[in-house]
Amino acid sequence: MIKVQAEPFDIGKEIAGLTSGNTSIGGVVSFVGTVREMSGGESINSMTLEHYPGMTEQALADIEARANNRWPLEASLIIHRYGRLLPGEGIVLVITASAHRKAAFEACEYLMDWLKTKAPFWKLEENDAGGTWVDAREEDTAATLKWAAQDAD
Repeated sequence: MIKVQAEPFDIGKEIAGLTSGNTSIGGVVSFVGTVREMSGGESINSMTLEHYPGMTEQALADIEARANNRWPLEASLIIHRYGRLLPGEGIVLVITASAHRKAAFEACEYLMDWLKTKAPFWKLEENDAGGTWVDAREEDTAATLKWAAQDAD
């Protein structure tokens, strides 16, 4: 399931909704990404995330489908926020649920690695000196390339 929204998310509510009634689930893994107060040694007042509706949802659905094809997931959820966010606020929530924990952990990591580099969001970090657009970091790209090489096998 994919949700792209401006509103904050409630982690407990989302886990309960995703897993309700499914007694095949033996493990649930979640990851929450938040706005940091510092980036590259600079203080951040806010982060603004922009996206293209329709294109973003399709890209996230494609990433989620790859994870569901690779691991035996009972359920998965990606929530990504957009708009102006403040330090401490949640940006992204990924939840994976499987009969066994290993699949849930690996799928959650896979989804986050792909989201960091391939999700079509543009991030503007703002501080007292102005704003800076954020690019994918080298280690995020390396993580995605690792998964891509495994996908090709």
